[in-house]
Amino acid sequence: MSALSLTVENGIAIITFDFPGESVNKFSQAVKEEFLALFGTLEHDQTIVGAVLMSGKKDSFIAGADIEEFLTWTTAAQAEKASRDGHAMLDALERLRVPVVAAIHGACMGGGLEAALACAYRIATEHPKTVLALPEVQLGIFPGAGGTQRLPQTVGLQAALDMILTGKNVRARKAAQIGLVHELVHPAVLRRVAIQRARELADGTRERNPQARKHDAKALLLDDNPVGRAIVFRQAREQTLKKTRGNYPAPLAAIEAVAAGYQDRERGYREEARLFGEMAMTAISRELIGIFFASTALKKDSGVGDAPVSTMPVRKLGVLGAGFMGAGIATIAVQQGTMVRLKDADVGRVGKGLAAIREVLRESVSKRRITRQQMDDQLLLAGGTVDYSGFGNVDLVIEAVFEDLHVKHQVVREVEAVIPPHAIVASNTSTIPIARIAAASQRPERVLGMHFFSPVHKMPLLEIIVTPQTAREVTATAVAYGKQLGKTVIVVQDAPGFYVNRILSPYLNEAGRLVDGGAAIDAVDTAILDFGFPVGPLTLLDEVGLDIAGKSGPIFVEAFGERLMPSTTLRKVVESGRLGRKGRKGFYLYDEDGKKGGVDDSIYAFTPGGAQRVAVEAEEVQQRCVLSMVNEAVRCLEEGIVRSARDGDIGAVFGIGFPPFRGGPFRYIDAVGAARVVERLEELNSRFSGRFAPADLLVRMARKGERFHPSGARPL
Repeated sequence: MSALSLTVENGIAIITFDFPGESVNKFSQAVKEEFLALFGTLEHDQTIVGAVLMSGKKDSFIAGADIEEFLTWTTAAQAEKASRDGHAMLDALERLRVPVVAAIHGACMGGGLEAALACAYRIATEHPKTVLALPEVQLGIFPGAGGTQRLPQTVGLQAALDMILTGKNVRARKAAQIGLVHELVHPAVLRRVAIQRARELADGTRERNPQARKHDAKALLLDDNPVGRAIVFRQAREQTLKKTRGNYPAPLAAIEAVAAGYQDRERGYREEARLFGEMAMTAISRELIGIFFASTALKKDSGVGDAPVSTMPVRKLGVLGAGFMGAGIATIAVQQGTMVRLKDADVGRVGKGLAAIREVLRESVSKRRITRQQMDDQLLLAGGTVDYSGFGNVDLVIEAVFEDLHVKHQVVREVEAVIPPHAIVASNTSTIPIARIAAASQRPERVLGMHFFSPVHKMPLLEIIVTPQTAREVTATAVAYGKQLGKTVIVVQDAPGFYVNRILSPYLNEAGRLVDGGAAIDAVDTAILDFGFPVGPLTLLDEVGLDIAGKSGPIFVEAFGERLMPSTTLRKVVESGRLGRKGRKGFYLYDEDGKKGGVDDSIYAFTPGGAQRVAVEAEEVQQRCVLSMVNEAVRCLEEGIVRSARDGDIGAVFGIGFPPFRGGPFRYIDAVGAARVVERLEELNSRFSGRFAPADLLVRMARKGERFHPSGARPL
């Protein structure tokens, strides 16, 4: 089936890109060939004087390349050729006899933006769904169809590097300000205005690809001379290395490709293709692509298998507890158009919760993600109460009250007395088994866990926790609503700590035991940062809150015994009353604004060895912390807590920041080799008896030479 359709109106060709059978448009090899054939038509049909490129998809222009085809490359030469083919196609677009106007509505990503840059004129809709980006670094590569060459010439060197090296979204108004697009219009008139601009370009009354970017004097000084550019490139390399700690090579390769283009156009394109080919074959890119496919597959996963299941819409949400988590859940709900009733014990707490919602929405307005009118409309969806008024017609209730079983039992009994029979009751508990909470319910089949991560509006993961009694339609409804809220959802079986917090526990405990043994706090954190985690484990404890960490410890010890016993230092720090960042004192010190300072050396008084510290090799820190986590992840898979290695990888990457370039715990084991991991665990267990005994499943896989993800298979 054709992805392109062509109609002609008074000499202007309207090209509609509508990739068959997909929700978004993407450049497959077949689509590229279809474009080249169409370019031939435009070139030779003298009745056509201009063209408009539009999308047939709702709220999406072009998503980029067909990532499926990346998996067919087995050599750098094949990937390099794909880049050169992209150059050829977009060069043909840029040099067409007839000017082409890119009419952009919705997401314009990767190869889609590269194609737009090759057009003679770019119009975008001023709409929240319209964003432009080059997100290739998130796959361990960089723009390979001319993006590193055309973008700097369009928006300037510094703005281009910012987009290429971060992959961040640029919204329509900002895109117009930096010259990425030439004009903004309302979606209703996009087609008409684009046709008019194509006609003006054709008759010469409008300039092709006008340089609309606005430079300040400093930007001009840096961009337009070799010395200035050298400064920009040096700073970009330094900042990239500081941010990536050398774990991601693609941003550095992108800088080299951009720099080559300033020396010579043809060399720039050659270097882009060569370096793209090299990056596409790195293990890092393969792992990141694996994460991409896994998260994409989860978007289509009902959470209850392939058998048909009905779900109910969630039109009104009740939230019990207006604290940090409750207000966070309410915030993302109103942003998706759900009416929310927020309850707490007194008016002051409810007021603080509503104020927290308002603050997040104000931030969205300041960053131009939404308009002020949209903010006002969303705020109208949130109402507060100190009783259960307004809960009589809710579809879903999420409790986010104090982490105490008796308190949770009380609110479950109270809320079930007023909600309709069809309503679902969900707990946002982070450690208490859902079955224990459901014991207080008259309808345990309609009770489950919805474990959000903090801060709710930023963290992408949602764990749906089910018990043997949870009805399939209840699970499917919670999964569907989680996706509606924009979350990546995994379904896990009920158990203490569920999946994410359970694998986090031994990791944090081991960091504490390293401090028990004399390691410096900052040395432990630095070693883990170098491994690729976004924050060190001791910093993470401060961020989460030492009081919260202290409550989870006894639950894990009760369930799993001495193996998950917190370290001496951690227990004593918790007992001292330190709260971490929110109390301005934890393993580190914090100023009034919560900004992290240095290590609080008084912590060492809580350690068995006192103030005396010893040097510990970074590899020792990494092996003890990371292997304790991945071993626990295998246990969770073995026990059926997670449904698959795919879900286990996604949960760790999206929930606690396991390094994406390592693919998650199970892909990490595959990369190292199960036999090698078992060998390392056994060596550690000989030194620290009981803490590192390899999971039985891992031992069996090592013996048989098996992998969690089949080698060479499509990453799912």
